[in-house]
Amino acid sequence: MSNLDNLNPIISKNQNIQDMSKLVYEPLLRVTEDFKIEGALAEEWSKAEDKVYLIKLREGVKWHNGNNLIAADVKFTVDTIKSLGNEYVYFANVSNIENVDIISDTILRIYLYEEEPFFEYNLTFPIISLSYFSGEDIKISEKNNIPMGTGMYKIKSVDMNSQIQLVTNDNWWNSQNIKPKLNEINIKVYSSVAEVYNAYKLGSIDLLNTTLSNIEENIGTIGYSTKETCGREFDYLALNCGSDMLKNKEVRQAVSYAINKKDIINNIFGGKYIEADYPLGYGSYLYNKDISNYEYNVDKAKQILQNNGWTYSNKYWQKKIDYRNVRLKIDLLVNSSNETRVKVANMIKEDIEEIRNRGKC
Repeated sequence: MSNLDNLNPIISKNQNIQDMSKLVYEPLLRVTEDFKIEGALAEEWSKAEDKVYLIKLREGVKWHNGNNLIAADVKFTVDTIKSLGNEYVYFANVSNIENVDIISDTILRIYLYEEEPFFEYNLTFPIISLSYFSGEDIKISEKNNIPMGTGMYKIKSVDMNSQIQLVTNDNWWNSQNIKPKLNEINIKVYSSVAEVYNAYKLGSIDLLNTTLSNIEENIGTIGYSTKETCGREFDYLALNCGSDMLKNKEVRQAVSYAINKKDIINNIFGGKYIEADYPLGYGSYLYNKDISNYEYNVDKAKQILQNNGWTYSNKYWQKKIDYRNVRLKIDLLVNSSNETRVKVANMIKEDIEEIRNRGKC
């Protein structure tokens, strides 16, 4: 880890802290590999009303110091995140929560300001202990660097300038179902990302997690193996379906077939990305396997336009709409300061123009 501010994921502004904190802390609910919700610290959850949720905590869950997890810890966590403001990572998760009522040590009720579809997916923030931080100013508390959670691992030692040592939590509530593969994890701490890359090349680090697509420029290409995982971020065209052109489904389909995504990925992104046909791909249980696959096919784009009544004449695709002769013309807006996006936009422009060239045939 580099550029480490503190070890409390609630107030840390270093998103990479999550690589460690999810081993030490736990949320009420977690997202599975196929993007379903499953219980973590929450054993049961239900939507009681449009803006009201009931949560039942697991019994027998203990903090690393032996204290029981209670509903007051959850309320304290929500209130703390809300009080910190929107510059912190988990503020968006709780911004719609109006209040948390404690029914008992294991049952709580969450009230929302507004009804929110799939609100359960927000309950994935780490829970911190009320008793541990009682009387502390959490923004400056020294306890932030001595994390105490309920997770599979707990902190054995911390040197913020050198190394953090994690060991298995023998009292973890889920130890009968999941066995840790490592008894001990040593996290090296560096002041900069450059130092991390150098340490990796020297063999001081066994595992490096990165989102850089050009990581080879920093660590070379020899002496290590890689495992690539599809990310959840993607680029897309936001189409104005209110326009005379794009409100027509067939025109949108033609545009999709006309764009050579593989060519864009190879020429601009060095082949480091994959095509996405659906925002919820990569194993999501909501993924529709029967969805149309818009692979690059200019001839099909041309055929769709023709079938929809468009004809190619005088260098334009044209169609009679409401007794008017309308020319097919699309304006593509892009941030001029983003060189990569400009390159992509120019390639898309060339691809779409190819439909016009094919129209001559």
